[in-house]
Amino acid sequence: MKCRALLLLLPTTYAFQLPFHIPKLFSSSIPAGSAEQPSVPSTPRIAIIGAGAGGSSAAFWISKAKERFGLDVEIDVYESNDYIGGRSTVVYPYDNASLPELELGASIFVKANKNLWRASDEFNLTRRDFHELDYETGIWDGEKMLLSFTGGWWDTAKLLWRYGFLSPKRTESFVQNMIKQILVLYSLKTPKWDSISALSDYLGWSEMVNSTTLDHLSRQGISEKYITEVVEAATRVNYGQDVDFIHALEGACSMAATGAAGIAGGNFQVFEKFLNSSKANLYLKTPVKSILPSTSSSQLWSVKSSQGTAEYKAVIVAAPIHTTGITFPLTVSDQVPEVPYVHLHVTLLSTTSPTLNPTYFGLPVSSQVPRMLLTTNQGAREGRTKPEFNSISYHGLIRENEWGVKIFSDHEISDEWLNTMFNGQVGWVVRKEWDAYPKLPPTPKFPPVKLDHGLYYVNAFEPFISTMETETVSSRNVVDLMLNDEFGASICGRSIAATEHEEQSAEKVLSVSQDAAEDYAYGWDC
Repeated sequence: MKCRALLLLLPTTYAFQLPFHIPKLFSSSIPAGSAEQPSVPSTPRIAIIGAGAGGSSAAFWISKAKERFGLDVEIDVYESNDYIGGRSTVVYPYDNASLPELELGASIFVKANKNLWRASDEFNLTRRDFHELDYETGIWDGEKMLLSFTGGWWDTAKLLWRYGFLSPKRTESFVQNMIKQILVLYSLKTPKWDSISALSDYLGWSEMVNSTTLDHLSRQGISEKYITEVVEAATRVNYGQDVDFIHALEGACSMAATGAAGIAGGNFQVFEKFLNSSKANLYLKTPVKSILPSTSSSQLWSVKSSQGTAEYKAVIVAAPIHTTGITFPLTVSDQVPEVPYVHLHVTLLSTTSPTLNPTYFGLPVSSQVPRMLLTTNQGAREGRTKPEFNSISYHGLIRENEWGVKIFSDHEISDEWLNTMFNGQVGWVVRKEWDAYPKLPPTPKFPPVKLDHGLYYVNAFEPFISTMETETVSSRNVVDLMLNDEFGASICGRSIAATEHEEQSAEKVLSVSQDAAEDYAYGWDC
């Protein structure tokens, strides 16, 4: 069997998270809404800005309140692009939809991601695992191959010789403890938060978000070699950041991809289903220009878009504020510091070469280079050559004797480089470059969740944890806050008692979550 230490690492190649502005073909299963909107509605209306994981799930959570206790509201979802899914999108090799799709963005979720897992069940979507892609894995430092692993006893022995037994076990324990704590957020007594810092304190994570992954894991007795090689391989493939920069909570998330699954046909289908189920009015290709206080006595916010102006009782912003170009009152915009993003290059290609060119890595021509190749920046920190890529991974056959491959890098990969790496056997190529995810250094401060009366910010959660799943968790919390503030209710029909959760310790809440049914998920269940 494969060493569990490396099992923490193997699936992370598929765990790439992308932002809310990536072009893709929109699935026609959900039509765009009508362009006509009333200027002053008779029924209270809620606006949601963004149709990615956060925005689509916010619409779904509101619809649960409508379904359960007859909340009388209308939901309008504004999306500047022509598709649903935000950070989740697919492309087809050679633009041929008869070939297997390749995820260009967010690729995986795990069973601990209860909202996405439950959604795939509820919406009858087919999950696929990645066992067939369980290729040999290697770690490259820019000059030498530090290790390669296929799962045999000899490879396991080499891993234990290099890293010892305690570092992998301690890392696994660290990750599992993080997963147990995050499950608190799905329990019946999940906390409701308007401050990410307060939530971090509540969960006992403040030290992690105030420390780099390297510093925090070192204090746990994990060797620097294991952190800078194995853990850094995970943080680089998932977030394009090194362990001496990224905070320890996100470092733990990078290592928590064991048992990875995805949706056959593309993960974006989950978010289409969220919106379809919500019966929200969807306005694609409708950028919002401003969100300003309303002059109507019965409404709080005026949303101006390319379709006109409409009045709303509440607005939920589910996109990174500084990428939207939306004008807010200074009292709002001044609260949200600009969050820098990692500028990443993604290269998808097809190749008939069954392996990478061994001569590039200084190996004999007859050598087999691992099909899943991750990297560490430790060599560069020591003055040696920096790796030319973050990761390279084969993603299965797209047709007979032709594989799909994904490359992450911090610069554009040239055709000449690709021809060298794939032995001159490159077919289709697609390149994308974008601000992929926030830079995640240690920080004690996060954007506010509630920006003003009736104005809420889902992406306040992103500098804390940035994944598809946590966007759905953040949106559920935001919807509960909004329902409580404006309608005296919550997703499950009850008002939120201000002191209910202040009187409980995180340990007590954790006990509740452990005692509850394994598949219980607040919001879905009440």
